[in-house]
Order: sequence, then structure tokens, then C-alpha cells
Amino acid sequence: MIRLTWINLSLLMLAATTHAGQPGPTLLAHWKLAHDAKDSSLNGHDGIAHSVAFRAMPPGRQGTAVVFDGHSSRIEVKTDSGMSLGTGDFTIALWTHTQENLDDDLGDLVTQFDPKKRVGFNLSIRNNTGVTSSQANTRQIQFGIDAGCEPKWTDEGRPGNAALAFAMATHGGNLYAGTASNTRGERGRVYRFAGHEKWVDCGAPDISNTVSAMAVHQGHLYAASSKYRFSGSAMTDSDNTNPGGGVFRYEGDSRWSEVGRLPDTEAIGGLVEFRGKLHASSLYKPAGFFRREHDGKWTSLPVPDGKRVESMAVFNGFLWATSYDGGRVYRFDGITWKDFGQLGDNSQTYSFAIHRGQLCVGSWPSGKVYRLQAAGWEDLGRLGNELEVMGMLVHNGKLYAGTLPLAHVYRYDGGKTWTRTAQLDSTPDVKYRRAWTMAQYQGRLFCSTLPSGKVHAMDAGPCLTYDHAISPGWHHITAVKQNDLLKLFLDGKQVGESAKFDPAALDLTTREPLLIGAGQGDFFHGSLSDVRFYKQALNPQEISTLARP
Repeated sequence: MIRLTWINLSLLMLAATTHAGQPGPTLLAHWKLAHDAKDSSLNGHDGIAHSVAFRAMPPGRQGTAVVFDGHSSRIEVKTDSGMSLGTGDFTIALWTHTQENLDDDLGDLVTQFDPKKRVGFNLSIRNNTGVTSSQANTRQIQFGIDAGCEPKWTDEGRPGNAALAFAMATHGGNLYAGTASNTRGERGRVYRFAGHEKWVDCGAPDISNTVSAMAVHQGHLYAASSKYRFSGSAMTDSDNTNPGGGVFRYEGDSRWSEVGRLPDTEAIGGLVEFRGKLHASSLYKPAGFFRREHDGKWTSLPVPDGKRVESMAVFNGFLWATSYDGGRVYRFDGITWKDFGQLGDNSQTYSFAIHRGQLCVGSWPSGKVYRLQAAGWEDLGRLGNELEVMGMLVHNGKLYAGTLPLAHVYRYDGGKTWTRTAQLDSTPDVKYRRAWTMAQYQGRLFCSTLPSGKVHAMDAGPCLTYDHAISPGWHHITAVKQNDLLKLFLDGKQVGESAKFDPAALDLTTREPLLIGAGQGDFFHGSLSDVRFYKQALNPQEISTLARP
């Protein structure tokens, strides 16, 4: 005898009628992912599974789920006329599980996107590490659509007397910027973005001139201090000569607690969480690399051949690092380093981004981006006539990169083609202008500049981010496009809504396949179950019903 629980009956009723007795939402596709990638809606949108495993779900839910390895796992669904979204409404609903201690970006959940035309949608959970010195975003949900929208940049003001926002990170629904200043007597400070060019002073963690790196770790925001040598940016050095080398935890308002002082380190070059531990690197010589064990105790770890490791990214099971010594990239497995060679004839490497499941690196002085392939480093081309590629980040399906000496931001359009979107700093009579670091916040891409000290933000198609780190374990995520709004739901509750847009100007029709567990960022690392695709906008009650465990 078949026994149906009340929840089972509710879900069956949801597929047929609403609570008011009217026709209910119609499934365009439903991939239960119990034992295969077939579409149970009977619409024939069966998926082709690549390198996935169907296993018992982790604790918290019953049945099976698809496990994605973060390397090549994906489910591909061919597109036909029945899946064309056009300018209409749609809903994506799914269950997802992620681990607590990560050694990879979390990646893309469901996407359908044409990168050449910039048409389609992206739904992801991102850990943006290696964005120059910082871990800019941690377990952040992003949902966006685009139809070839032209990027629009907005000046969002200057945090305090900053010559530069050296570091940026989102935490607890806010965007924070760590600053560098060479104004007489100034310390490096942290500011919180309050919207419309306003920045709230959150205090100076240390007595040095720069807050150089930030990361979210175990639910807290951490910041690192430095004595930055402004002469490296062809500027007058600060009269504040106090060394940095401290790591601090944010306690709210303007309060900071020191959690370690790194030996022989006047400036910290990178901060990142890897396998549940916070790691830090030295910006200047002597080379140094450290792991936090607990407050006050940091273990000094080996460095590769005595070389500095700077920007640090977490990707495919390893910690990766750029270097100012010889333009190389190194990979750390938790014990030892492996040298992945010099990038062209460059002397320095600066930043990382994960684009379409591959690791990309910015360089000096060629002004090029390189992509790691099995055979070595692939040259993705030079960004205009620039000399240095700094912060990089994948936003709403496209890779963006900032440059020196003109502080341009470019969009990668495939092959060796980079399209300039804007010059963000036009300060006259200076040698260098930098588009330094990036972060994703409130559905926009933020970028800091030197020497103006300003932060700019860009819209490139309607986008929505949930700017809190979602906890490990099982969650239900629902993304909705409803007329002129995007909405995001977590565990049945609405957690975000986009600014209004003109739906008639956003035709999402594309012949590109729909991908589950892959996209323009990284391959997903975790488990998925019960992926539903509706060609209409579900209402909050319908979403709440789906999110019941």
C-alpha cells in the first residue's frame, strides 16, 4: 500500500492547483535527480549527466541527490522552442547542499547563457577568492539576467581620506572597504558602504597606514594591516611608518580584536580561508606564509623556493598563489608547493578569477590575462595597451578585469578580445592610475581606484545578490523573474529583490543549453536535488510549500 504524507499530498496538489482552486503553476521541467537526469514533467527535457554521482543525501533529507565534484560534473539539457524564455516570467527552484570546510569555489547552480551575445540567466553560489588581496565574497548567492545590456558605472564616493580602497569584502549584508592613505598622520581604516556615495567609518584596526586584505571566516569579518609603500604606485610615501602585519576580527561599530601578529611581516599581501583555516601571506620580503590555528597562534608554513606568495585563491582542492618574484603561480596542497611556471615573460602576477571552470591570472608588465590549461598557460590577450591586470571577477556571466596605468575596466568577450567598459580614475598629472580590487554587492560589481581613492559600481543587466554567507548543509533556493523584478528566496523566505527594469528590453531567448551544476563561473561543488523550472513566477506561498523539508 502506498502511504502519502500531508507534505507529499501538498506537493502533488501544487503541481495541479493553487490553494484557491485555480490552475496551479505548470512545470516546464522537473529534474528530481533521484537516479538519473530525466525530466519527470513529461515535457521531454531530459538531461545528459557528465561525471556526476547519484548518492544518498547527507543528513537532513531523505532519498538521493546528485553529487557534483566541482571539476567537470554537470548536467546538460538541450534547448528547444519549448524552453525559450523570451521576455516572460520564470522560476527556478532547487535543493542544494554544501560542505562546511571548502577547498573550492562553490560555483554555478543553474545557468542558460550565451557569452557572445550576453543573453540568458545565471544562478550561482560564489566564493570570490584571489580578487587581489581579499576574499571578496563568501558563500554569496547571485541571480542575474542579461540581454546584451551595456555596462553603466556609478561613482559611489571616497571612503574617508583614502588614496585607495586596498581591500573589499561583503559580510552580514554589508560591503566593507579597507583603505590605504598617505595623508599626514592617517591610519588604514575600514569603512562600511551606506549607499549613494556614503561610507561609515568602522575604525582603524591597527596603527599602520593600510588595511590591505579582508576575508570572512567562521562567520566573522577579518582584516589585515600593512605599511604600504606608496612609492610602488609612484606616489609620495606615507609619514606613518608603523609596521603592519596584524590580523584583526571585527566586533561591530568601530571595535576590532587582534587575533595575531605575523613575525617579520610589515605588510600582509593576502588573506583567504582554505579547508576551514585562515591563511595569510607577506606582501614584502622576507617571504612569509601563515595559517591561523586559533587566536594568538599562527603557524609559519613553507614558501616555494623562498619566493613570496601574494594573492591567494581556492580552486579545485588547492590553494593557489600569485607571486611578485618571477611572475609565477604556485599551488599549495596543505603541505607542499608546486611551481606552475612563469606566465610569459612577466615578472609579477597579481590576481585570480575562475571563469567557465578554469583558473585565470592577471600579470605585469604585459597587461595580459592567462588561463590554466592541461598543457600550460594559455594567453587570453592584452587589455588594450595596459601594463598590469589587477582585480578580476565574474559578474552576471562575464569576466571583468581592472588595469594599470589608466584604471580601465575591461570585459572578456572570448578568444583574445577584451572590451573596455570605462576609465574609472582620470586623476591628472600622475604616472599610475589603478583599478585595484573588486567585489560583488547588491547585484552590482564594485571596483576601487588609485589615486582618487574612489569606489565605483557597475550594472550590467538586472542582477540580485544575497550578501550573507549561507550556512553549510541543505538549503532550498528559489530564483524568480516576475515582470519587472528579480526575486530571491532562501528556505522559503524572500531575501532579496532587484531594482525595477524594463522586461520588454530583456529578451532571454537563446539556443544555448541549460546547464545544471556549471556555467560562466565554476563547476558546482556540492549536491543538488529536486530542480524545478517553471515558465511563470511562483508566488510566496507556492515557494514556501516547495521549501518544506
